[in-house]
Amino acid sequence: MRHQQLPTGTLDWLTRRTSRAADWPPRALVEAKGGTRISVVIPAHNEEATIGDIVRVIRHELMCRLRLVDELLVVDSRSTDATARAAHAAGARVVRQDDVLGELPPADGKGDALWKGLAASSGDLVAFVDGDLRSFPPEFVTGLLGPLLLDQDVAYVKGFYHRPLTDSRGTVPDGGGRVTELVARPLINLHWPALAGFVQPLAGEYAGRREVLERVPFVTGYGVEIGLLVDLLHGVGLDALAQVDLGSREHSHQSIPELGRMATQILLTVQRRLAPHAHPLAQSSTALAQFLRGGSGAVVDREVVVTEVTVTERPPLAAVRDGVPTDLLRL
Repeated sequence: MRHQQLPTGTLDWLTRRTSRAADWPPRALVEAKGGTRISVVIPAHNEEATIGDIVRVIRHELMCRLRLVDELLVVDSRSTDATARAAHAAGARVVRQDDVLGELPPADGKGDALWKGLAASSGDLVAFVDGDLRSFPPEFVTGLLGPLLLDQDVAYVKGFYHRPLTDSRGTVPDGGGRVTELVARPLINLHWPALAGFVQPLAGEYAGRREVLERVPFVTGYGVEIGLLVDLLHGVGLDALAQVDLGSREHSHQSIPELGRMATQILLTVQRRLAPHAHPLAQSSTALAQFLRGGSGAVVDREVVVTEVTVTERPPLAAVRDGVPTDLLRL
């Protein structure tokens, strides 16, 4: 295997559009903010253990002390625990995913919660952060906002970080991001090499300008991050995209079967963007067969679990506001 450099254009972008959270001092952001309204949106499903601390940090550090963030919104994605109560008690405005634009057909998934959060918020700049982070420094928000506030040519910013994976055997410093390394990164390098400089293409922390975010569709499930990257590359160009090193991210990790379902959604999202006018479901199946330990099957000593992994997509929010038909697109 030969090691070689990134393509020249990608390497130039990586040098020019990559920064660290420390490069964007919060006081400088407040000065640059002017009349810009800033919203932070957190999609949350059964995150009662972590959501309160995240909300408290943002409220105390970025709303009360610095006056940088104007709106903090938690989108409760059908939680069955006390997520909504914990978020509200910590000071967030909480909306139920199904109550936002409730006249539209319902959809499942994180991407739908993000899209609903965009619809329910009012900021000119909107930052999205996940609700399962175990340690949440304010730099996770200020780092994302820095390039947007201080460079008007930047339209969208993704975070990246080290992702330690901890289990009963110990901690692997960069053991997280398994779907990124095994699925998303190879696909990006094959089909969209201009995006190969993104360190964490599936990162859940990102921010953008509302007028840009409202012009792109949102995949309702786990394909939302790669879908946004590809669509924004085509919509605003590589130079309008940036990334910021946010340090380290500690969060809950999913099981291998769950990662398999996530990977399938990402593959379906990519397939649609490679052939936007084709009908892939006519040729391929969205039934994912997995073999789990246990069970007593007649053929294999495994439990066979078959999951229908369907992916839907919300249209650009601007189209909804303009009265364009709003049916869910099935990928």
